Amino acid sequence: MTTNFGTIDVVLMPESAPKTVENFLKYVRNGDYSNTFFHRYVKDFVIQGGGFKWDSRLGPVPVAQYEKVTNEYKVTNTRGTIAMAKVSGDKDSATNQWFFNLADNTTKLDGTNNGGFTVFGKVANEASQAVIDRMTGVPIVAYDGNFNEIPLVNYRTGAFTSANLLLVSSVRVLGESPDVRTTDGVMTASAFGGYSTAAPGSYVEIFGTGFAGTSREWATRDFVNGAAPTTLDDVSVTVNGRPAFISYISPTQINAQIPGDLPDGSTVPVVVTYRGNASQAVRLPLRSASAGLLAPGSFKIGDKQYVVAFRGSEWIGNGSIPGLRTTPARPGDTLTFYGIGFGPVAGNTAIAGQVVPAVTPITTPIEFSFGDSLARIESATLVKDAVGLYQFNVVVPSGLATGDVELKVKFNGLPLGQTLFIPVFNN
Repeated sequence: MTTNFGTIDVVLMPESAPKTVENFLKYVRNGDYSNTFFHRYVKDFVIQGGGFKWDSRLGPVPVAQYEKVTNEYKVTNTRGTIAMAKVSGDKDSATNQWFFNLADNTTKLDGTNNGGFTVFGKVANEASQAVIDRMTGVPIVAYDGNFNEIPLVNYRTGAFTSANLLLVSSVRVLGESPDVRTTDGVMTASAFGGYSTAAPGSYVEIFGTGFAGTSREWATRDFVNGAAPTTLDDVSVTVNGRPAFISYISPTQINAQIPGDLPDGSTVPVVVTYRGNASQAVRLPLRSASAGLLAPGSFKIGDKQYVVAFRGSEWIGNGSIPGLRTTPARPGDTLTFYGIGFGPVAGNTAIAGQVVPAVTPITTPIEFSFGDSLARIESATLVKDAVGLYQFNVVVPSGLATGDVELKVKFNGLPLGQTLFIPVFNN
């Protein structure tokens, strides 16, 4: 357990509380305890966590709860043990919240008190106990009804922030290998098609458990001379034995860019490694027609998936995208689209793992059609100062009817796997 006060190692007790340990590990492996905080502290009694995450936009957010776990009280609540919290008067109500016993609480929490509180682990060493003891030097604040015994650091008045909290950045199982989901565990970026096959140079999303101890995107500091990182916080991915470029990590998801020079038409192994422990290999088919245009889930209205397009700085749409001001495309407009996985470009510019130094045209044939009307492509390039992002400037053809028009794209003579629409107004 990694906190802003130090690391707390815990030895679990599956022999005395098997269902409780299984319940706790479910939250751990799903990343539910990442970026949580200790929300309750009672001096010389307990310090409690697992109930709330800190969201940079929303503030405190409750951790989602799974099914209740049957009470398994056997071990006494002595100092240094970790036990499950539960609702008063319901001995089988434990879900996600847990607490460390700060003192010998056998007379308070054992036996007849709500069936006894289930101890499922203990602090592993003196160094870990010292971290907990340092936390107990923090003031307790009666903030509001939800947090009337919350420990806060350097707090004076008003809303508390992450800087005031006893944060738990991650909880992980030591020595456990990452596990990639066997069904739909690897797919291309969901905002660009979400295919089960990927093109060389595409971004993929990998899903599973035990992937990382932190959650973050790559940052400027992770790049060296324009080269994208192949490792983030001890997390790496190989595709066909080659290092992939890591753009995002979390305990349950990794986003990575596939090397651009892998063999098209092959099926290759994908392996996640965290702190030297490797996952099983998951097979990923590589197909050049698995390129995709930007069309996120927020642009799907009813049964229609709209593509993201711009006219200058204006968003194209029919007003149906929530929270976004849009206007339809008109014949003669030059629209900008973005995509991934569109293959080689002119010269020696790398299509993966490198910040692109200059706008560079693609070399594989591509067609855009609005319905059955072929459009003129003004440019089809790799975007300068980005990594593996393509841009297409396309002129809307004349003669289109007003309404939603299907956007059809062929790459190297093959249609993309996306079914996309774009609103058009022709007066």
